[in-house]
Amino acid sequence: MLFRSVLPALIRKVHLGKCLQHNDWDKIREDLNKRPIEGIDGNAEKKEILSILEKYGIICSTAGCDSCAEGSCSDKVIVEIWGSGKPMREFLWSEEMAAACVFIMENVDFKDVADISANEVRNTHINIGTGKEISIKSLAEQIKKEVGFEGELFFNALKPDGTMRKLTDPSKLHQLGWHHEIEIEEGVKRMYEWYK
Repeated sequence: MLFRSVLPALIRKVHLGKCLQHNDWDKIREDLNKRPIEGIDGNAEKKEILSILEKYGIICSTAGCDSCAEGSCSDKVIVEIWGSGKPMREFLWSEEMAAACVFIMENVDFKDVADISANEVRNTHINIGTGKEISIKSLAEQIKKEVGFEGELFFNALKPDGTMRKLTDPSKLHQLGWHHEIEIEEGVKRMYEWYK
């Protein structure tokens, strides 16, 4: 499958959209050689690459445009994103997830989190997260800005949105003394730098 999670999926799609907009076939081929899509790698013909990109929502705004394949397209590129863009998501930098786990192992005792009443243990879980959410639309706009994509983001509301909210409550972890430090803007910047 091409895209597995919303953040890396959007980064890749917007990056490939920028490459297509700028007729940067070297970068498109490099990307596909590292991560082929349905067996299509950077050695494929341009028309075959354009076809697979279009299938996954990276589209030249002129249907059937032959100029893209010739490397001379000046049309706008559209990146299709499934859903309305309204669902809210929470993102945590992976290294901070690891840091939170280490913090808990080194600093938290079971008695600090357990609710022991009537010889029953309850509420021992600790959520790790930021407690902050961003809409898919705002995230896509943030990625578009970071990548430098000048094309259009098209939110296809005919496709499913998925769960509208996925937010953790990290208040217990905050009370124990751990807080995230990397905000979404910095995370997008770091992730795109790594991706490039």
